[in-house]
Amino acid sequence: MKLSHLAKASLFVSLSASSLHHTSANANTPNQEQQLNQVVAAGQQINQSAANSQLKVNGFTEQVQTKLQQFNTVTKELDGLSVYNQQMQAQLDNQVAELTQLAKSMEEVSVIERQISPLMARMISTLENFVDLDVPFLPQERSKRVNDLNSMMVRADISVAEKFRRVLEAYQVEVDYGRTIEAYSGLLAVEGQEMDVDFLRVGRVSFIYQTRDGSQLGQWDQKSSQWKILSQDYRLGVNKALRIARKQLAPDLIMVPLTNTQAKL
Repeated sequence: MKLSHLAKASLFVSLSASSLHHTSANANTPNQEQQLNQVVAAGQQINQSAANSQLKVNGFTEQVQTKLQQFNTVTKELDGLSVYNQQMQAQLDNQVAELTQLAKSMEEVSVIERQISPLMARMISTLENFVDLDVPFLPQERSKRVNDLNSMMVRADISVAEKFRRVLEAYQVEVDYGRTIEAYSGLLAVEGQEMDVDFLRVGRVSFIYQTRDGSQLGQWDQKSSQWKILSQDYRLGVNKALRIARKQLAPDLIMVPLTNTQAKL
């Protein structure tokens, strides 16, 4: 079994002391005493050297432990950065793929824009013709809506999507006219005289007017595109329908004549 430097030095000092004690017991000459002092001094020097060496060893051990801890810390940081870099790379790859898709979509949008503008122009023209050929209720409102669409088409501050939305909205309004009942007041030339009348629209199947005093009733005839006098027999039914349209009565069965809505194309 190997002994450490400190153990060897202690054993040497002990043997030297025993040897010196034994020698001092047998001889007490001055020369021997000097030799004894030299041996003791050498032993002390060895002990001091061993102690210094041990301190150095302890210092090196602490440095090694510190460096090991630093190494472990740095290793963990590197592992974390490696995982983070992998995640960032995956996100970067996804962003590159999205950019590619967006670039492709932008090219397709340009093609769609070139095609949708003529389509909207045809839709507005069709809507304008439809309003002209339809039952002539709310003429100013409906004509204004079509004119606004035509003015909108040449404006650069409105996006294509917004233009298309407004065109579809106008179509939806016209569709809703066919399934609603409405009453409103206006001026109408009756027998060459302009009179204040109440209009009644029941979808697109009946369009009637009644003078404010109820003395005259008329019905629009789409086939001849003119008003025809309506019998006073319909007066009660028309009045009831007007009140229902104005929400003055609850919805109920009404008796009104139908209008021939077949237009000449």
